[in-house]
Amino acid sequence: MKLPELAKTLQISTESFIRFIQDFDLELSECMSTNFEVKPDFVKFAKENADFLKRYQEDLDHKKSAKDIAETINQPQEKVEEIIKKEKPKLFDNGIFRSSVSSFGIDNKLGGNYQFVYDYFGKKTNLKERDFIGYKDLFFFISVTLEPFINKEQTKNWGIRKPAGIILYGPPGSGKIFWANKIAEVIGYQFSEVKKHYLGTSFVDGLRTSFNDFLVQMMKDERVLLFMEDFDEIMSQRSEKKSVHSCDEETKEIILHYVSRFEEEDLLMVGSANSVVDIDKDIMAPGRFDVLIPVFPPNARERSEMILFYMMENLPDDALLMKILVKNHADHQPFWEEISSKMRVFSNTMIIDFTQSLKKRIRNIYRKDNNENIKIDKALLNAALRDASVKLTDNYLNQVEQFILDISHNNFDDFPKRVQELIQELNSYKIVEKPRKSIGFTHNEDKNPSDKK
Repeated sequence: MKLPELAKTLQISTESFIRFIQDFDLELSECMSTNFEVKPDFVKFAKENADFLKRYQEDLDHKKSAKDIAETINQPQEKVEEIIKKEKPKLFDNGIFRSSVSSFGIDNKLGGNYQFVYDYFGKKTNLKERDFIGYKDLFFFISVTLEPFINKEQTKNWGIRKPAGIILYGPPGSGKIFWANKIAEVIGYQFSEVKKHYLGTSFVDGLRTSFNDFLVQMMKDERVLLFMEDFDEIMSQRSEKKSVHSCDEETKEIILHYVSRFEEEDLLMVGSANSVVDIDKDIMAPGRFDVLIPVFPPNARERSEMILFYMMENLPDDALLMKILVKNHADHQPFWEEISSKMRVFSNTMIIDFTQSLKKRIRNIYRKDNNENIKIDKALLNAALRDASVKLTDNYLNQVEQFILDISHNNFDDFPKRVQELIQELNSYKIVEKPRKSIGFTHNEDKNPSDKK
């Protein structure tokens, strides 16, 4: 059973279920699969607690002030306002909070007793078995975007069409190709990538072929997600100040010619971009690539989960590294929280670099002493952090800053908390050298990035 089917059966909106999972911080892998197939424990909980979920939905739909919420959940108003401020929802002109603020969710964050919820999800899904780590908000945002693919009623009853093109944008190494693969998995499409040599005209086995031929063939195939990297470069706007490659201009014209046929041919094209600011506006016109999905660097909690995942990835219980991790209590997430807090605005690839460096350093110590009693101390962690920080260049920080500008213009209301957290982390790398000089990035690769204030 998929989530929309469960929602229809219980007469509770899909949106309400999504907000409930986020408010109560339930692990996605315990609730549903990537393609929205609901897990048995979640179905059991929803059916046995349908009355509570309906009250939760009614509360979501009700406009209310902080005072109203405080009276409803019997909590101090100042504490309620503090929670709401952290979430940063919009305000109506009259000061009432938007309906997406949940009194129950706030009460849960303030220590309200909702153990009956967690009783259904007591067995945590092993980190190795999760579809992905964190990013519940991004997963649900993408799922809502893809609903016309998942729920045929969207087209039948509402005339909502499938998107022809999607742009995933974010700093390098943030996982755009990962999410493109997840999108293909969610909608049941075959993932195919546009290789560089497909662009323009070339000869294969003595036969002339072109990008036009390739795209026509893709439209003939069944249910294809076509992924294109460097989308912002290939689709950039030509101007007096900026020239474009003739090959890229030809590719753009071919895509504009065929994009109106993508939906009927069951082809979805997904472009990967570091920024959307220079993309030709014709490309992003309605009915073309008009769906923009931001892909963020992981937050502090996600970083610690990712470190744990990559440190333990593919390790059997009797592996030497696993034994060392267990002895240091590093086989649990809390061990990694302090070092992950220093990895401000780190990309996914930088986190992988950190774990690889740390593994090699631990291995080298073992080779010298042939002893499993290795302490994973701050000196060892900071050394690996310095190795991973090589990619934390001024150019990368500028790309993160541009990403914040892009998302503030295009998707801020969808991810207000993430944007604010990312701004705070980025600002930790800014200094004022002298009052007369402008604020700018500073970065010294010889120092630990956590030392910069």
